[in-house]
Amino acid sequence: MASYRIRQYRDQDYDAVRTLFAHGILEHTLAGYRHVLHAARAKLVLLVLFVVVRAAAGYWVLGLGAVALALAATWLLVRSFSTSYVHQALSADLCDISTSYLRAPDSCFWVAEAGGAVVGMVAVASPQDPAERGVALELKRMSVRKDYRCRGISKALCGEVLRFARARGYGAVVLSTSMVQVAAQRLYEGQGFRKVGTSSPSLLGSLLCFQIFHYRCDLPGRAAAPPH
Repeated sequence: MASYRIRQYRDQDYDAVRTLFAHGILEHTLAGYRHVLHAARAKLVLLVLFVVVRAAAGYWVLGLGAVALALAATWLLVRSFSTSYVHQALSADLCDISTSYLRAPDSCFWVAEAGGAVVGMVAVASPQDPAERGVALELKRMSVRKDYRCRGISKALCGEVLRFARARGYGAVVLSTSMVQVAAQRLYEGQGFRKVGTSSPSLLGSLLCFQIFHYRCDLPGRAAAPPH
């Protein structure tokens, strides 16, 4: 098993980090597509579509063709949903990582390095939820390269965030992950996170029956009162 080390992000990691993030998100596209197709709403729509086209055209083959077109359109929608999220992130905080995470207060960005390559990443920053600011920090951008998973890297990266928040006197760490990222959910729950809510990221997300899960980990024995 290859060894690794966790260190703070450097500017020379820029391209590797952005590529790792994009690949990590896009690999869940197929799982998202399967989730949509398993939803009762999607099955009903496909059934109705088949029946209507079959009745109107008089040929069951045309009904199947209409369903096939609907399946292809759904795949394109799910793929667009994933790529849009990636593009948004790459043009926002991951556009200037040093400014977003190394120069901002109570923020940081770490990478896991193995064999001279970046194989994992995680960040921490002030939460997007105004109600959590000054009370908690937010774990963000967790990703580990596929061929380096199941080696404890994700757990170690998560531990860096928890220690960072505790050392600065925060009482909790919060995060959000998608419903199809099952392995990530297991990791976080194993590290003491509990699910505290769900939301839909957009109207398209609602139509695709796609949800975001929100997690929180309360930190015992914090060093000081949270900053204001």
